[in-house]
Amino acid sequence: MALDAFDRALIAATQAGLPLVPRPYDAVGATLGVSGGRVGQRLAELLHTGLVRRIGAVPHHYKLGFTANGMSVWDVADAEVAALARQVAQLPGVSHCYLRPRSLPVWPYNLFAMLHGRSRDEVAEQAAQLAQLLGPHCRQHDILYPSAVLKKTGLRLKED
Repeated sequence: MALDAFDRALIAATQAGLPLVPRPYDAVGATLGVSGGRVGQRLAELLHTGLVRRIGAVPHHYKLGFTANGMSVWDVADAEVAALARQVAQLPGVSHCYLRPRSLPVWPYNLFAMLHGRSRDEVAEQAAQLAQLLGPHCRQHDILYPSAVLKKTGLRLKED
């Protein structure tokens, strides 16, 4: 899909994030010389075409006090994993949950759930609750903690 001049300006105006104001589309539109409605309409179209995958808030967990963030990985029976993943995704402390293929024999895990807590003990408690939910359908699990904090960024356009 080719981007026109407006699309490029819109992406450039939003690639660092939407302004933290009550009406962010209006603020972006003011910088582009269009209405907030036009900004919202075009972003919706870009979402629909797949050029933009999502628009959402990305909280800075560390600034919010959640300094123990661990990706919990689970080896769950294939026949049960989809239904259980829907339940896991609803648990407090789980920011995202998804299924991935195993890579046997090295990597047996097929269910991933990101857990956030103020301490590793808190994350371990959440993992224990998750293990209880999964019950006998889970053969093993682990929690992977990051060794570095990576900066998340959205779509970036190459400078012309």
